[in-house]
Amino acid sequence: MWYTKDINEIERDFKTSKNNGITEEEAIKRLEQYGKNKLEDKKKDSIFLKFIKQFNDFMIIILIIASVISAVMAYMEKSNDYIDSIIIIAIVVFNAIMGLIQEEKAEKSLEALKKMSAPTAKIKREGITKTVPGESIVPGDLILLEAGNYVPADCRIIECYNLKIEESALTGETLPVEKNTSCILKENVSIGDTFNMAFGTTIVVSRIRKGNCN
Repeated sequence: MWYTKDINEIERDFKTSKNNGITEEEAIKRLEQYGKNKLEDKKKDSIFLKFIKQFNDFMIIILIIASVISAVMAYMEKSNDYIDSIIIIAIVVFNAIMGLIQEEKAEKSLEALKKMSAPTAKIKREGITKTVPGESIVPGDLILLEAGNYVPADCRIIECYNLKIEESALTGETLPVEKNTSCILKENVSIGDTFNMAFGTTIVVSRIRKGNCN
């Protein structure tokens, strides 16, 4: 694991430069090899399946059973009075349609929020500092972070000063963790004790200068 290696080993393993990062050409190759820096999106249900799921409710099932019983009774009594059954079924179908519409609107709103809040990262490639979408970061990228930034990927810290990162989402620890790039750790160290690493989705409290993407 990267927290057990020194900076020179990290540099060799990732075939990168701790001063200039990797080249754009190499970044493209690694993006194709490793894929985007994001979790795979969950496969969405079809409209038909979403509609069927609207009936997966105890009260809805009771109403459907009641409409069936009412229709059976009307048939057995030969009264041909199916109005109650029709009304119940119409209400159930209308409720399902409205639920489906609301669900579709909610999903579209969430997608819009995801696009608006898509994290970006400041990196250095070929010695040039630039801002890129967080999902386009690849192993070997040199990441530059400042206080208030989300860490866009798991990183081995290679240079820092007075760096503290809030890791409560991972460890439950409310106090920021002070990082130290010079320490070399042993195998099987808990996340809370990996003082030379920064982890994706955690928050930088004080400035970090450089981190090599893991």
